Amino acid sequence: MMQYSHLLEQLLAGGFICEVTDSHAFARLQDAEQRTAIDEYLRPLNRRLASNPEGSVWFLAWRELTQPVRDQLAQQFKETLDSLIPMLKLLQLTQETMGHENVLTANDILNRHDMAARIENNPSLREQLQALAQTRFFQSQSEDVTGQLKQVFDRLRNHGYLHQPHKDRHHYIVTGKIDYLIDLTRFIREEENIYIDDELPPSQEGLLE
Repeated sequence: MMQYSHLLEQLLAGGFICEVTDSHAFARLQDAEQRTAIDEYLRPLNRRLASNPEGSVWFLAWRELTQPVRDQLAQQFKETLDSLIPMLKLLQLTQETMGHENVLTANDILNRHDMAARIENNPSLREQLQALAQTRFFQSQSEDVTGQLKQVFDRLRNHGYLHQPHKDRHHYIVTGKIDYLIDLTRFIREEENIYIDDELPPSQEGLLE
């Protein structure tokens, strides 16, 4: 399995593999035989490959839900819920700022400088950004739009939702982890009967349909 060592390290570390984060590894995972080989290696670890329905992002899931695994998942689920509302509000802010009709998805490109300029000239967007940046997930101490947006983008990059190809530029590429987040949101609402849209603006409810 040496040929898969880098890919396995990413997955076992909790990574999400998509065309943006690692195009070579993502291409490998399009091959059913290679996925089978990786799955067989992961079997003794009680892990398996999983993807979102569209196949735009790959990650690891548990094979059998033992009690220790359930306890671990419960904690992860709580942490995910804590960040879910801020993330969905961010998607709404991005749509309104950049004039996107559809929700962000993998390979979409964002320019932090352009977003900052548009938000600066719109009092409503400035208010939304300030409230978002001060949430526990983003934790910005800045009082200006540029500083707040930088903290938001830095957090998204650190959590794997954005990829910044050039550290000295303002361009970011959305990763497949955003697709995973939207699918998780739908699952929470449809399967777990946890309604998380009460705190969202009405136009954001479309994300959950």
